[in-house]
Amino acid sequence: MDTTNNKRIAKNTLFLYFRMFLTIGVGLYTSRLVLDALGVVDYGIYGLVGGIVSMFAFLNSAMAAATQRYLSFDIGKNNINRLSQTFNATLNIHFLVAFVIFILSETIGLWFVNYKLDIPSERITAANWVYQLSIFTFILNVIQVPYNALLIARERMNIYAYISIVETLLKLIAVILLIQIHTDKLILYAFLIFFISLIVQFFYKFYCKKHYKETIYHFFFDKIYYKELLSYSGWNLFGNIAAVARGQGSNILLNLFFGPVANAAYSLTLMVQGMIGNFITNFQMAVNPQIVKKYSKGEVDESLNLIFKSAKFSFFGMLILIIPFLSNIDFVMGLWLTKIPKHAIGFIKLALIYSLIETIANPLMSGAQATGKIKWYQIIIGTLIFLSLPTTWIVFRFTNTPMYVYWVLIVNSLLALIFRLFFLKKIMDLDLNTFLSQVIIRILFVSLFVTGIVLFLPLQKANNIIELIFQSTLYTFLTISSIIILGLSKNEKFLIKTFLKSKFIRK
Repeated sequence: MDTTNNKRIAKNTLFLYFRMFLTIGVGLYTSRLVLDALGVVDYGIYGLVGGIVSMFAFLNSAMAAATQRYLSFDIGKNNINRLSQTFNATLNIHFLVAFVIFILSETIGLWFVNYKLDIPSERITAANWVYQLSIFTFILNVIQVPYNALLIARERMNIYAYISIVETLLKLIAVILLIQIHTDKLILYAFLIFFISLIVQFFYKFYCKKHYKETIYHFFFDKIYYKELLSYSGWNLFGNIAAVARGQGSNILLNLFFGPVANAAYSLTLMVQGMIGNFITNFQMAVNPQIVKKYSKGEVDESLNLIFKSAKFSFFGMLILIIPFLSNIDFVMGLWLTKIPKHAIGFIKLALIYSLIETIANPLMSGAQATGKIKWYQIIIGTLIFLSLPTTWIVFRFTNTPMYVYWVLIVNSLLALIFRLFFLKKIMDLDLNTFLSQVIIRILFVSLFVTGIVLFLPLQKANNIIELIFQSTLYTFLTISSIIILGLSKNEKFLIKTFLKSKFIRK
């Protein structure tokens, strides 16, 4: 990887981390207030009903992946005319996607909310308000996708970060209003989130139109090019249907078998998973455009090198975060929330293990997207992912343990990772032995060593803030030391040593 790209990725990652620290801090504070204001049942209803709309996200996610890939590809080729055509074509398609989602949500989705979900009768009116507002919020997010994708493809992570910070602060204001205004808080919260989405979309459109001429709308229709975009999106569509079935389908099964309280635990788990996962998502968001651009220039080895490094360092980055958190999860959750939904702590432990596996998988997905050869990749991987839903249903039928939802996801994610590696070998000539030696083996050594230290270190669980800070610092130091000793190659150690010398040792 050349120095310029290293600096760009590092700079973009820093912008995204700045955004993330603020959003996590505010998110931790506001989620506690929202849970207290709504109560466990209404909190579960909000996550569940909003999730029904998200079930139709497979249409949007398919096009979002295509938009991101084609915009990055055009920028890598320095084809400005094609870039303008791509942006306008994807914007047209996203308007069509928004319309289709609206129709599906107001028919199939509305029927499912009112006749199939386990919602207390006295809250069904509020649930319908939440559902309608969630539909319009989601449609705004769909139309916004090409603008987000352009900023990421252009690697303007600072603007992306600034707008996200504005969104976070608006959500903080929304929670304050939620506490102060005496009305049905579930309906009010849904309305405030919709209003924030409206403001955020305006900011994205305003900035892009002011700075990038390719966002000036002109109707563009080329049958062959639209067919290419839709064909690429169509195969992504299959994979995204499977991903939605795995995520929101699991939430629905939890509702049908265990009720809204299980949904509250699941929603809280997704929040924690998202907050911690944001550390890695931000790094991968900075790297992914370069994976596509390198491939578009014919620099396949450089693209593979980025995939290897992204997979390994993403895993290590998340491991540094979750080891201190899991070591004292009961105490941390007690500090954060006044009411901890049943099953939430068990869900979170397993969800973070699942997230660790997914950090390795995500760069492989970016590599597959870069090649454009995704037909059989999506068919096989999508089918495998989709199978987690009927597997979960069977497990719930014969057990009375909601925790198994995450065990199914963990096993499924491991199998999908293996298949992804074989596909990358076929479509991108990824060397499996190199990936095993440079990434998987080092990850396993570090994980087993750190887990052994945590299990056998003679420390009692933290009982106060001082003990929590001490233990978290100790576990973080031990994890980083293990990564440096066991996880890095000689060249990576040399680069870190050189960097530290340049920063802290003066002549």
